[in-house]
Amino acid sequence: MSQIEEMHPKLGQVIENIGNVMVGKRDVSVLSLVALLANGHVLLEDVPGVGKTMMVRALAKSVGVEFKRIQFTPDLLPSDVTGVSIYNPKELQFEFREGPIFGNIILADEINRTSPKTQSALLEGMEEGSITVDGTTRILAKPFFVMATQNPVDYEGTYPLPEAQLDRFLFKLRMGYPTKSEEFDVLTLAEKERPIHTIESVITKEELVALQNEIQHVYVDETIKHYIIEITGNTRRHPSVYLGASPRASISLMKAAQAYAFITGRDYIIPDDIQYLAQFALPHRMILRSEAKFEGKTAEDIVGELLDRTSVPVRKSLSR
Repeated sequence: MSQIEEMHPKLGQVIENIGNVMVGKRDVSVLSLVALLANGHVLLEDVPGVGKTMMVRALAKSVGVEFKRIQFTPDLLPSDVTGVSIYNPKELQFEFREGPIFGNIILADEINRTSPKTQSALLEGMEEGSITVDGTTRILAKPFFVMATQNPVDYEGTYPLPEAQLDRFLFKLRMGYPTKSEEFDVLTLAEKERPIHTIESVITKEELVALQNEIQHVYVDETIKHYIIEITGNTRRHPSVYLGASPRASISLMKAAQAYAFITGRDYIIPDDIQYLAQFALPHRMILRSEAKFEGKTAEDIVGELLDRTSVPVRKSLSR
């Protein structure tokens, strides 16, 4: 993980709060908070039982916003996500009943266990902050943050997410198994009362929205913008890549860097921010050629290769 010398006091409390539940997952906690502040979304991929759902619940309880959970199953319908209009015979009119997408932090649990049609029900909300049901567009509450979990695609009964939906996730993260000492601490925490039940919010909904607005004022130097464009452009020109990172990926990487800089107490981005965050913001947006996959290459390997060979901007000061 990139080193954080001095963290924003309020946000530091959020990370500490999550750490009381999630042992040894500080990097995932920080990146999840970065995505929330940047108005992005996170896809957590890993095997069952490593704490994906617990991470989302801990974040939601720490920031004091409305939390909704959608358990994706093979028989889930799009209307189960967005809501549905039901006829009221007394009022002689249809009434809209909101689905679980009408919350602030949405846990889309095991999103790849449902059909692509139902997966796509999240698309408009994730990108536009609104959904359209029966021809009526309904605005979602702010903040709006989707944290989806999925099991590895080679697991039985899973449906790979389409490229259009993957591109709407700011980060794709993996939890990983804990070390022996971390797992010992997990058992100690869970020995009596589950720690998730003791978490209390450390910031309010209004404070969170204010922080999201502040992040937009973090300075992005022209050299940093060119650096981002060079990295994402190189993914499109790499011989092993069939489909490279989109312009949306460039925007997402910049927004994530603004949030990350803000968390560290800076009001400007440095190249180190881009280098650290690119490994989580770009690989899931890339499609490799068949021969590259056959050779054992991964999108993560290629992003690392591109970061090594892309010239880093040098300037005496990137701050205003």
